[in-house]
Amino acid sequence: MNMIMSSKAKKPVQFPDSVDVLIQDNESIEVKGKKGELRLDLISEVAVSIHESSFNVQPTSNSKFSKAAAGTFRSLINNMIIGVSEGYEKKLELVGVGYRASIQGKKVNLTLGFSHPVVYKIPDEIEIQTPSRTEITIKGIDKQKVGQVAAEIRSLRPPEPYKGKGVRYQGEQISLKETKKQV
Repeated sequence: MNMIMSSKAKKPVQFPDSVDVLIQDNESIEVKGKKGELRLDLISEVAVSIHESSFNVQPTSNSKFSKAAAGTFRSLINNMIIGVSEGYEKKLELVGVGYRASIQGKKVNLTLGFSHPVVYKIPDEIEIQTPSRTEITIKGIDKQKVGQVAAEIRSLRPPEPYKGKGVRYQGEQISLKETKKQV
């Protein structure tokens, strides 16, 4: 069976002039931009090369793992470039009577229908804002961290299937179930 390299990995990644990309002995890559800097450790199965304002990721062997890793690392580095130049953002909505959020220092106070308020500590490198009492905006340069924080806050009270109350991503569609009918 003929193994083909990931189609993602074949495409070179362009980066703007405002972003600096440094490769250190093909062991790690550093990306610096106006929003901050990120670092990624490379593995021996991939080789990264820079050409003027783009870079390529190539597998170092013909193994299935090496070819798959090339595509993965290309996406990770591309996400780093987007993060340091534009940043990432996720929005959450609180749906339910009395559900609200407020920021107090490095913590988010959430009232989610429990008998007690829920306090979520904001991690470093993440910025959380509450434009209204029922909206939460999560911003950062690391795509994985922004998504992780959004998932953790959502997991505090995921939308329930009967009325749709809970914390949901903005624009998320919840399919509601019908209540049981009395016969």
